[in-house]
Amino acid sequence: MERTKIIDVLKSTEYGKPVCVKGWVRSHRGNKNVDFIALNDGSTIKNVQIVADPTKFEDELLKQITTGACICAEGVLVESQGAGQSSEIQATNLVIYGLCDNTYPMQKKGQSFEFMRQNAHMRLRTNTFGAVMRIRHNMAMAIHTYFHEHGFYYFHTPLITASDCEGAGNMFQVTTKNLYDLKKDEQGRIIYDDDFFGEQTSLTVSGQLEGELGATALGAIYTFGPTFRAENSNTPRHLAEFWMIEPEVAFLDQEGLMDLEEDFIKYCVRWALDNCKDDLAFLNQMIDKTLIERLQSVISTKFVRLPYTEGINILQQAIKDGHKFEFPCNWGDDLASEHERYLVEQHFKKPVIMTDYPSAIKAFYMKQNPAVQADSPAGPTIGYRGQQAPGPTMQGTDVLFPQIGEIIGGSVREESYDKLMAEINARGMETDKLWWYLDTRRWGSCPHAGFGLGFERLILFVTGMQNIRDVIPFPRTPKSAEF
Repeated sequence: MERTKIIDVLKSTEYGKPVCVKGWVRSHRGNKNVDFIALNDGSTIKNVQIVADPTKFEDELLKQITTGACICAEGVLVESQGAGQSSEIQATNLVIYGLCDNTYPMQKKGQSFEFMRQNAHMRLRTNTFGAVMRIRHNMAMAIHTYFHEHGFYYFHTPLITASDCEGAGNMFQVTTKNLYDLKKDEQGRIIYDDDFFGEQTSLTVSGQLEGELGATALGAIYTFGPTFRAENSNTPRHLAEFWMIEPEVAFLDQEGLMDLEEDFIKYCVRWALDNCKDDLAFLNQMIDKTLIERLQSVISTKFVRLPYTEGINILQQAIKDGHKFEFPCNWGDDLASEHERYLVEQHFKKPVIMTDYPSAIKAFYMKQNPAVQADSPAGPTIGYRGQQAPGPTMQGTDVLFPQIGEIIGGSVREESYDKLMAEINARGMETDKLWWYLDTRRWGSCPHAGFGLGFERLILFVTGMQNIRDVIPFPRTPKSAEF
């Protein structure tokens, strides 16, 4: 008999029809009169109940159907007499594909998330992680659909690169060299001319620089792929391997970029509410009872657009009023997650797009705001939109979300060759690896802007999960590369 997915069986009202389902046992209970087997195949958060008459099956067969076992159940679809499901299957035939003994780690009892991370190869079979992974799939579909409908081209940027987009240097090296016999020059530096690519290469931290090349040819592109950062960060918000969505758009200014960021992320949240109802209802009940309400509030509210300088003033006033932060928040400081969440969760109580950060704490490629002269005892100040600031600011547009902090980092890119070179030189950066990027400013440069969205941070928000290691199938973190 042809197999029917459980999601389709549960939707069916063709009672009396023979059906065949296959999956993994969530639970098995029974007595001398009847056995109940909860079966799930991953197609839905819901289980189908298999009802078996013990007198029609060998006792040894029923004893082998334990939690975690893989079985095939054939029978007749009937209207359920119990609460919690509309239909069930009266079994006529049971076949065991894979036995599962009592050492199976995902038994039907409370398991800590830390325990499940240690058993990441099996945690995918649980209700929680099945729900998270189905939502992850739907978010990927939402992203591709949004950009396709809005005229963007999916652009594939390299995973292996000789340049460091962020200038931080926290990159994983890629080499075919014998690490036990490295050739070095007189200064003790490794010589790469005999390496596979003939130069030092690493796994990419971002596809942005190559994405800008695509935008200056195709108009609007987006990347969606894995990125890698060798930061020794054991926090609930960091991974060494994660996925990034990075659109780049020609002829887009700061206002247009903020419009794009807000519209895009609302589209993704709305997609989740429309297409992941059962999984979100489960997570709302089991993980975060305010989840659905929070998702609905995002799509129904206008995001606050807040200059960094004004944000600092709000945070400093909070300190004067008695609020305590672990980290300082003076003008020029890179805001910590606690600062971002205060602004979003306590002050405004809605998402915030923070703009016009100090240039010194942002990347070299971001466009500086024009200087504004103002009377000050310390001399001229530089700011934007009337916001007086002690130093130069740039046209950044970071989206801050409740529970998460920064979820999107974006900016207008500097299109002037001379200004970009001045910034590179001021930072003491080497240009030999960026010659091709600089060419876009020499030949037909254009205004353009873009942003980066950490996919796992989006999944954190949409699922209500608390640790980023729980929204990717197999997390890569310091000292952990199993599975």
